[in-house]
Amino acid sequence: MSISSTTKKLTPLNRPAIYWVISDALVLAKRNLIQIPRIPEELIFSTIQPIMFVLLFRYVFGSAIVVSGTSYVNYLMAGIFAQTVIFGSTSTGIGLANDLQRGLVDRFRSLPMAKSAVLTGRTLSDLVRNAFVIIVMWSVGLLVGFRPEGNILSWLAACGLLLLTSFAFSWISATIGLLVSTVEAAQSAGFIWLFPLTFASSAFVPTKGMPNWLRAFAEHQPVSLIVNSVRGLLLNQADSTTILQALAWCIGILIIFFPLAVWAYGRRTAR
Repeated sequence: MSISSTTKKLTPLNRPAIYWVISDALVLAKRNLIQIPRIPEELIFSTIQPIMFVLLFRYVFGSAIVVSGTSYVNYLMAGIFAQTVIFGSTSTGIGLANDLQRGLVDRFRSLPMAKSAVLTGRTLSDLVRNAFVIIVMWSVGLLVGFRPEGNILSWLAACGLLLLTSFAFSWISATIGLLVSTVEAAQSAGFIWLFPLTFASSAFVPTKGMPNWLRAFAEHQPVSLIVNSVRGLLLNQADSTTILQALAWCIGILIIFFPLAVWAYGRRTAR
């Protein structure tokens, strides 16, 4: 084989830059997904927590909570789905903090790859994992009496909104994971702000019983709008205004936190 032909084979293909950005992100997403069978405990514990919430609210608190128009388990599951993907998004920040602490990101920087691939690959792999968890939670919900109404297109739309929520909140988590200095700090900071958003919402109880000041917050914050949209789609009571507001929140989060995460990544890796 001639030297010229060998050089031609080693020369990078003349493709648009966006191709390599996507390709690098998919390679790193695959790398993160391959790790799951090697560390199955992470996936197991990420599914055990929402299952515990389903059982506790369904059988411990369910008899004391009254909702109108449907059974409590049907009301509950939309909140569980949203809580599961939002809490699951914290693994993005924790994973990035862990990679930084182990020096793995420094190795990635030495490779000819897109700078955004580390962040995008991590968020995409966590999106796939959350999709799997949604399927598990759907099955658990059916076992405890969850009976979705409407048609399969509405169910798919609800799942799509949940995955968009997962992707958007992963970028918030990524920003947090890049701003803190340790994995432990990323874990604490990733969860602490989610609890008031999740529980001061319509995820588990109707907002009409809350004090006026809390109700005003609960009804307009993103988690409630996402939960109400998913609930409406699953129970054949979809409201287009609520869905548009939920989509606007998710898109707004992406517009703000995608560049913030990229900035934080550049700031952290420049040290």
